[in-house]
Amino acid sequence: MDFGLAGKSAIVTGASRGLGAATAQALAREGMRLFLIARNKAKLDQVAADLSDRYQVRVDVHAADLCSADALDEAAQAALAALDPIDVLVNCAGATKRGDFFQLSDEDWANGFDLKFFGAVRLSRAIWPALKKSRGSIVNIVGLGARMPAADFTIGGSVNSALLNFTKALSEIGVRDGVRVNAINPGYFMTDRITQSLRAESERTGKPADEAAQSLLTRLGVTRFGRPEEVGNLVAFMVSDQASYLNGAAIELDSGARRDI
Repeated sequence: MDFGLAGKSAIVTGASRGLGAATAQALAREGMRLFLIARNKAKLDQVAADLSDRYQVRVDVHAADLCSADALDEAAQAALAALDPIDVLVNCAGATKRGDFFQLSDEDWANGFDLKFFGAVRLSRAIWPALKKSRGSIVNIVGLGARMPAADFTIGGSVNSALLNFTKALSEIGVRDGVRVNAINPGYFMTDRITQSLRAESERTGKPADEAAQSLLTRLGVTRFGRPEEVGNLVAFMVSDQASYLNGAAIELDSGARRDI
């Protein structure tokens, strides 16, 4: 579907794989120029080459560990130098450690907040003047754990909750400055992360991987896992003029896994 994004530009973090790469693909398919950020330069180059070849768009990449404030500042300056104007920022970087609360260290907590929460905060602040100029938008890819606490996800749930609060607060500033700020809370998507989790569960229980997957789906009360491109397609809609009335929203994309209202 043509969302009228051709010729516009976007920054996508966490774009070397998973939901970030799928988001980059959806925006490239719409004709957007991209600036992709992630740690792994080789994987970023592969994604960029594929998107450039397939959709005939320019894709620049910048390898950076967004846990580092200095590295993030360098990435932001590189993006500002490469793109003018900047219409969209998608904060998708961030993996937080699961595990027994009493086994998680202060460093684990700090890493979780540094990458996903402070990464989004710092990059949003750095890119805001450009977005204000273009009357652009931000989409934060957060997660279901923000509203569904779990004992083995204390770091992730806390980080996600903070990022949702930040999204809503920043959207109020956006009303003043003409920048829309929204979030997506993805449920369980078939990315490398969940594939690894299902493999580990299969090894732990001795069940085949397909049985482990079905057990998880039954527990969640849904019929399938999400496809990464579904997140990308939703992002494309949210940053388009067709969603110009959408601001301060957090959309659950989880097939109904979250049951409360």
